[in-house]
Amino acid sequence: MILSVMLAVPDTAKAVEWYRQALGADLLWSLGSVAGLEIDGAPFFLHEPVKNKFTSPKELGTTTARVELFVDDPDKVIARAIQAGATGGDIKDYAVSWGIHRQGGFIDPFGHHWLVGDTSPLIRH
Repeated sequence: MILSVMLAVPDTAKAVEWYRQALGADLLWSLGSVAGLEIDGAPFFLHEPVKNKFTSPKELGTTTARVELFVDDPDKVIARAIQAGATGGDIKDYAVSWGIHRQGGFIDPFGHHWLVGDTSPLIRH
């Protein structure tokens, strides 16, 4: 089973380029207003808003979901996103039952809130 997200973006082509630059995403395919990308084998999708069905966080004025990305070096990924135009960038160590979990986040130019952390939560503890 694979779980993925589809993010509403106002301009799919522009968003594809941003995610490629900021997160190193690879383009799987593009149909114009809809595109499939992946980051290290994890697929995600972009779609331009559809009236009364699907809208972007910027249009709503709030985020409706957080996208979580688990990587070996969260500091590096967050720094790259900030350099590409994301905002935020806070990162810190959290004391959890299994030890330390390093996590931070950013908001991409399309209003999506990303949390980026180490892979420790992906292991059964």
